[in-house]
Amino acid sequence: MGTIKVKNIRVYAYHGCLVEEGKIGSDYRVDLTVKANLSKSSKTDNLADTVDYVHLNSIVKEEMAIRSKLLETVAKRILDRIFKEIELVQKGKVAVSKLNPPIGGNVAMVTIIVSKTRKG
Repeated sequence: MGTIKVKNIRVYAYHGCLVEEGKIGSDYRVDLTVKANLSKSSKTDNLADTVDYVHLNSIVKEEMAIRSKLLETVAKRILDRIFKEIELVQKGKVAVSKLNPPIGGNVAMVTIIVSKTRKG
């Protein structure tokens, strides 16, 4: 089993429960970790035998572009798509962070972390 991490994917999106958040948007950070059997790709040196991090990044950007009230919903959508589209992935963890959230204080970010494991 090997690990692939894609860290600090920066996107501008429109998530949140407040009407204003849907209009003005906010900065977000997404960190992604997936576990997969990388033994074949380490021998073949073939992109088709591994988890393509360009594909992971595309999934994150596409799902972040769909407005949701809750970050939990966005994180679940990201993981669901990864498991649907990339059969090699056995485990995944995604952290979605809203930078400078509008919560009435000096807060750098709020983060939701969701994990998923492929069922046998």
